[in-house]
Amino acid sequence: MNKPQFKYFFNNIDKCNMCGSNTETHKVLGKRLNQSQGRNPMKKTGITTTVVKCSNCSLVYSNPQPVPFDIQDHYGVPPENYWKESYFKVDDNYFKGEIEKLKKLIDFKEGMKSLDIGAGLGKAMIALSKIGFDAYGFEPSEQFRERAISKMGINADKLKVGMIENVDYPTNHFDFISFGAVLEHLYDPSTSIVRALKWLKPNGIIHIEVPSSKWLINRLVNIYYKLNRSDYVANISPMHEPYHLYEFGLKSFQKHSIKHGYEIAFYEYYVCQTFMPKLMDIVLKPYMKRTNTGMQLCVWLRKI
Repeated sequence: MNKPQFKYFFNNIDKCNMCGSNTETHKVLGKRLNQSQGRNPMKKTGITTTVVKCSNCSLVYSNPQPVPFDIQDHYGVPPENYWKESYFKVDDNYFKGEIEKLKKLIDFKEGMKSLDIGAGLGKAMIALSKIGFDAYGFEPSEQFRERAISKMGINADKLKVGMIENVDYPTNHFDFISFGAVLEHLYDPSTSIVRALKWLKPNGIIHIEVPSSKWLINRLVNIYYKLNRSDYVANISPMHEPYHLYEFGLKSFQKHSIKHGYEIAFYEYYVCQTFMPKLMDIVLKPYMKRTNTGMQLCVWLRKI
């Protein structure tokens, strides 16, 4: 099957989205193709964009940034491509680790309000409700919201449909807000965090999981490409699934927090997959755990 030909305009970036530093000082890492690159991306055709790393906070992004003329080209996948019966089952351990960490960071009381941004089928809402949260969420996909209500039993009044730019909640309303694996998909993560902070009560917690700009596997693949005299890099996937737009450094949040009234209450790195031969995992996974160079960065932000 031929890959669909999406139409894009390209938005030139002049300042780092998280720390505000001028992009003229940022380091060009290489270029990224709008498909899986494999061992030799130079033999493939497609659209490429330049990948850059902020010299001040380590945010990795594409510049120019590709924006589809129709966002449904990226996210308007027919719902029948998603649904399997297993998707509608909530494992007893779902969100368990996050809840255990949250209870160490917040003086939990039954009836506290939570908000899940990008709620999907509402699984995190269900897990939070079970421990006593008054759980809310919003989801950009109408199909996901409908299934969350009809198949998962989510209260329709507590799950809105919309993007973070066009939904709203009262100021100082929630005790806990979760982004999950969302922020890397948003064109303006800085404004999205600030918007969530407005809805959060003082001393409330925001949970964020994002791709790490320190991920070892990207660095290793980039070395491989360079040895093959290629200027491609493995960082981010700006124009194909999963449509990531950013990789974040811990400094991205540290610098951002100075201007926007929060502190980093806790952070950790998750190793996750390596996409390497299993034999290499024996060495790579312990090394990534020891050196904080795993795939995912998880940060817990506290509103001051």
